Amino acid sequence: MKRFLVVVATLLFSAATFSQNSSLEKFLADSVLNHASVSLYIADAVTGEPVAEYNSTKSLNPGSVLKLVTTAAALEILGPEYTFKTRIAYTGTLNKRNGKLTGDIIITGGGDPCLGSNNFPDNYNDFITKWIGEIKRLGIKKIEGRVITDDSYYDYQPVPGKWLWEDAGNYYGAGAYGLSVFDNTCEIHINTAIDSLKPLIIRIVPEETRIIFHNHLTGSGSVDKGYVYSAPYSNTGWIEGTVPVNREDFILKASITDPPMLLANIINQRLEKEGIKISGEPGTFRLEEQKPNEELFAIAEISSPPLSYIIEVLNHESVNLYAEHLVKEMGKKMRNSGTTDAGIEVIMEFLNKSMISTTGMFIDDGSGLSPLNSINAREHVNLLIYMKSRSNNFDIYFNSLPEAGKEGTLKNYFKDPLFESNLKAKSGSMTRVRSYAGYFKTLSGRNLAFSIIVNNYTGSSKYLINNIEEFLKGIIINK
Repeated sequence: MKRFLVVVATLLFSAATFSQNSSLEKFLADSVLNHASVSLYIADAVTGEPVAEYNSTKSLNPGSVLKLVTTAAALEILGPEYTFKTRIAYTGTLNKRNGKLTGDIIITGGGDPCLGSNNFPDNYNDFITKWIGEIKRLGIKKIEGRVITDDSYYDYQPVPGKWLWEDAGNYYGAGAYGLSVFDNTCEIHINTAIDSLKPLIIRIVPEETRIIFHNHLTGSGSVDKGYVYSAPYSNTGWIEGTVPVNREDFILKASITDPPMLLANIINQRLEKEGIKISGEPGTFRLEEQKPNEELFAIAEISSPPLSYIIEVLNHESVNLYAEHLVKEMGKKMRNSGTTDAGIEVIMEFLNKSMISTTGMFIDDGSGLSPLNSINAREHVNLLIYMKSRSNNFDIYFNSLPEAGKEGTLKNYFKDPLFESNLKAKSGSMTRVRSYAGYFKTLSGRNLAFSIIVNNYTGSSKYLINNIEEFLKGIIINK
């Protein structure tokens, strides 16, 4: 009887092993991967025991799953309660008898990635109106000076140098400024119902966005293939490609090229509408020869949501801007340098101290938008295991990941019942790049961490994603 049970157990184990191996082999053998590079690693999230792997140490472009590295480092280094502050103050002297301010209104940025963002309406709650109200309450009726934004908190290179020109002008390529506002995104409203061959720009929101877009769009089909080309701090750009036809108000989202200047313009115009006369033109410290060294008299201060809230939106919706801000903020706090390079140094130091090998790991930004980023699946999973087993911030980190088939970038994927309330992961997508990383549980109750990175696949991304889903289903069932 014992021998019989041993034989049965051996057969069952062999069948399960064969099923797992065949599942992986089937995934890798599909023609969609004929010319592709794949790095894949799945391990027990508790013990670290490998469950499945293929080229797990091969460095590949991870796309947006790089955000799992950035957000892990930010949680551990800055802490979940960390907030960013933006201040408004005045300089000079205020004559309260006649309401004349001989000095400037100064808005000082503190690196807040989401000031005025629609992602956090309750936190900011029309902060500009509140600021205008505070200025009026001081009795200011005339300003012999200017409205100036202090954007010197970070460096003046908002867009990482290795990003693609095609990306920088669009909303997802918005740069990180010392003073960012409205997600550094403007809306270009377009009418294609009148003449599809020459779509008409009808307005830009915010209207104070001082950039002229040269329009080279045409209308075609029902899919948005319009691209905006512009550079940071420029006042001109152009739009090319196609936008859907028969639309009276189609919205194309672009990056704001100079958010600090935009905010200065908005505050200036709002004050003038309230009857407050201003003698000088609005400006930014970037455009000044040197930063004025004058005493600031506080008017108001606004804080961002806690970092834990920001990271939840960042990973759920894959917000590149927030990730780039976090990189610069880590550089600012740990190296006193608000630059992307300094922030990346801090991230690499965190990984090394956490026993995550950085050999063959190349990081050029925080969001994964650079085509030169490169990591491998094994160390990616090791980071996920570190966060689960050693971090006090794991619950926040885990909850920031979209739930399969329900939330964020996974809303339309992994809808099989096997994934429901089971798999939480970050997705990554660029041209010829698809990647997923996160956590799931098998039917036997094992908690697993996984990373799958695919570069240069052929065919449709939908077909590849379906194959990834089938492969992971095999692991859930058999392991």
